Amino acid sequence: MKIRPKHLNKGDTVGIIALSGPVEMEKLQDKIRVLEELDLRVKLGQTIGLAEGYLAGSDTERVEDLHQMIEDPEVRAIFCMSGGYGAARIADQIDYPLLSENPKIFWGFSDATYLHIAFHQYSNIVTFHGPNLPSEMNEQTKKMFYQLFLPFEIHYDETISPLETIIPGSVRGELIGGNLRRMVDTLGTKFEVDTRGKILLLEEVGETLENIDCMLNQLRLSRKLEQASGFAIGSFVGVSREEVFALMNEYLKPYNKPVLAGFEIGHAETNVGIPLGVEVILDADEKALRILPGVE
Repeated sequence: MKIRPKHLNKGDTVGIIALSGPVEMEKLQDKIRVLEELDLRVKLGQTIGLAEGYLAGSDTERVEDLHQMIEDPEVRAIFCMSGGYGAARIADQIDYPLLSENPKIFWGFSDATYLHIAFHQYSNIVTFHGPNLPSEMNEQTKKMFYQLFLPFEIHYDETISPLETIIPGSVRGELIGGNLRRMVDTLGTKFEVDTRGKILLLEEVGETLENIDCMLNQLRLSRKLEQASGFAIGSFVGVSREEVFALMNEYLKPYNKPVLAGFEIGHAETNVGIPLGVEVILDADEKALRILPGVE
């Protein structure tokens, strides 16, 4: 059983950091406002405003920023402000017991997928797959931040978005995953994603169908697809829904495990924030994903 961080209260202080690419500073105040509208106080990390090429400062600066936020007794949650690339560069420098000893909410997606996987394996903590504080969010995306204040079960069904059963069935297990490319990046490293008995969330953006095929094949050859118990297919932006679903059917049908697709989780306009590392029930027959609370 993974550690669930404490829920937030109004007036709590949260930290925002950049562990991947630089933050667009012209949008910073809009991003801060997202958290202030939730009655939270915001503490900026030292990486906010740093830029070293395509990275938000050096590897040392980024890992130190993360450690400082984890150690800071005032900070109750850590929000990633940027995507791109860079999280994997600091994965082997993180003090994982530090987060286990000071469990707090870690929220991000895309490049942060690498850290979600690492934190699950080495800090044994629940993390949150959610948007990197976009300056503009629709109501459904905003709504999901409230799960951080009150433990409640998320019931994702077709009242949120149209879902399609690719392979029928129902399964219970731990939900892991996120960005497809970043999961593939873990293969062959000490952070290699462990899919055994897990329900695997997949999402991607800006990749051709050929590249998506290549990455799924890499997961197949490494037996990661075979070892999983079920699959939740999120947003694949840049390719057609029909092409992605057909490709998922081709790769996943041989395993005869439940596959439900169409979740608005990922890089699309709606990005439903969810906890990772918690128990869920994936019911491809009833077209629903029931997720236990990520906070206590």
